[in-house]
Amino acid sequence: MRELEQFLLELGAGFSFIARQKRIQIDSDYYYIDLLFFNRKLKRLLAIDLKLGDFKPADKGQMELYLRWLDKYERQEDEKSPIGLVLCAGKKRETAELLALENSGIRVAEYMTELPPRKILEQKLHTAMEQAKQEFQNRLEPQQEIKMMNRHVNSISGRLSLRPP
Repeated sequence: MRELEQFLLELGAGFSFIARQKRIQIDSDYYYIDLLFFNRKLKRLLAIDLKLGDFKPADKGQMELYLRWLDKYERQEDEKSPIGLVLCAGKKRETAELLALENSGIRVAEYMTELPPRKILEQKLHTAMEQAKQEFQNRLEPQQEIKMMNRHVNSISGRLSLRPP
């Protein structure tokens, strides 16, 4: 219970835990959403899929399936469409860019099981800042919800220290 409490605190304010390994059925197949939360500020569900390896295009398709199911069967009338976060060991920037994830309500973030050496951490931070500047310059009018979601994703990926099961 303490681990769940700590995880929720790392996510930030407004998150409520709904389910772990949420089982959904589509046709005769069963799927499992790793973690499901509700955010009171965003007024929407957040599905989190944990991956041990690098992000792959199939991960987007899987998350889209989850989000469409949640939208159809779980979303309440006063809620906005659900959003998804794929937490993986590695994120291939061009792959994620070509999949146009920013238009789908899906974000990808890397997790670390242990902190890398200081020099690598500084390099990753510098690269992330440059990418953020570039993305900001490329967007003329970012939507407020996407900005809020990106802040949460960055906050989550920056503070989480998940261990693969």
